[in-house]
Amino acid sequence: MQFLSEAFLGSLSRFLTAGAVALSMALAPHAAAQQTTKIRLDSNETVFATLAALNACGYDADLAASDPLRAQIRAQVAQNVARSADAQVAQQRVCTFYNDHRPEGPKGDSARNHAQYISLALYLSEPPRFQPIVRESELPPDAAYVLGFVPLLQRFYETAGVHELWRNRQRDYDALMERYAEPITKMRFDTDIYLKLASAGYLGRTFTIYIEPLEGPGQVNSRNYGPDYFLIVSPSAKGELPMRDIRHTYLHFILDPLALKRATTMKRLEPLLDSVQAAPLDESFKYDISLLVTESLIQAIEARMVPGGKKAGAQREAAMERAMSEGYILTHYFYGGLEGFEASPTGLNDAYGDLLHDINVDSEKRRARNITFSKQADPEVVGKKTARPYERTLDIAENRLAAGDVTGARTYAQEALDQHTADPGHAAFILARCAILSGDTETARKYFNQTIEMASEPRMVAWSHIYLGRIFDMQEQRDQAITHYRAALSAGDARPDTKTAAERGLEQPYQPAPRR
Repeated sequence: MQFLSEAFLGSLSRFLTAGAVALSMALAPHAAAQQTTKIRLDSNETVFATLAALNACGYDADLAASDPLRAQIRAQVAQNVARSADAQVAQQRVCTFYNDHRPEGPKGDSARNHAQYISLALYLSEPPRFQPIVRESELPPDAAYVLGFVPLLQRFYETAGVHELWRNRQRDYDALMERYAEPITKMRFDTDIYLKLASAGYLGRTFTIYIEPLEGPGQVNSRNYGPDYFLIVSPSAKGELPMRDIRHTYLHFILDPLALKRATTMKRLEPLLDSVQAAPLDESFKYDISLLVTESLIQAIEARMVPGGKKAGAQREAAMERAMSEGYILTHYFYGGLEGFEASPTGLNDAYGDLLHDINVDSEKRRARNITFSKQADPEVVGKKTARPYERTLDIAENRLAAGDVTGARTYAQEALDQHTADPGHAAFILARCAILSGDTETARKYFNQTIEMASEPRMVAWSHIYLGRIFDMQEQRDQAITHYRAALSAGDARPDTKTAAERGLEQPYQPAPRR
């Protein structure tokens, strides 16, 4: 059975990253003109407004060490609020919400409390509407938790004259971007030279750095949403930027896509996850081997790039050992592998596959048994859209299916369904495709129908109708096929590939591509 192969994985990938695409379109309206630029330095009024509100409500992190511009803007906001009774009420409501939604837990709550508003800001449209650009179900959990902040921000923005402040400070923000363009460009150049990468950009992907002096300079907020990477940094009073964190995020921007293309190899390395269960890592590294591999490689690159030539050997090895003790158990392997890479003319894009291929799982498991893990690890710089437990299971199922492991995909999707996942339509959609690939059209029909009944994502519903139409066409039940093609057109997915596939089905019965 081949009729699902036509644009299926491509369309599915676009469906799964719809939220990320919407995010990049909203945050980078000029991306089409800049899509060949690896790093885009910018400012963002939505982030500015969010941080102006938080600064007015006690967000004082690293205030004494901040750029003087932060204190100036805070003073101007305070003056505007003092002159308006409406602004005072709006500020009080923002502050009440801010204090009532602090996350529970041990120390570090201040940073976590702040980070959830940054996550939300990156998913909001431009002022004055501040509307979420994806559905609530697609928001990161921390952003969804503070979604009630939006109407309060709208009112504060309107009454406290935030837009006027933003316009009046544009020259200051432009000056900051001009000041830091050179060191950021140098960081990128040095990293590209070490990795032997071409200087061209990455079509369809963005790495945007927002310079925002209202942020505490000691707090770095980095997010990866699909193909797009965002970093919010603030200069210190000494005029310094956290260049190490910027480079770390840039390395993720380069390396994350390479890992996603190696699903089969990553599957071979999965037994290594057993070795990090006691490590002080974030839980995501303990279930996703691609995250562990990528972070280990980044730690090794950072260790190898410690400046100082041969004299820095001890310092570099200490950095490598520290990463190992934190749970990034492949850092030692990559550290050694990079020594050979440095002596070779081959660039990382070509050398990456060999670096993964040469990992001996048994040897690395033995090495890991001799590690004494530290009590805690440094927090990861790049915050990805945190998956809920059922999302993790479904993500693994999708990865298995993309790698051709139909049995594994079916197992994980069924597990999600049995656990009463909050997204049963997605689980059913995976099971339907597994059935098709196994030649079981009756089971496929069952799960495609369940997808239509349970899924809330228009694209998933539309393509379920299209595939049902194709099944009925192949069974010479043309009337039922036409019904499904028409339903696909009215499912609410306006993307061209959906429209083309459904209209083609209406024009003539589906015929699978001939076997070669």
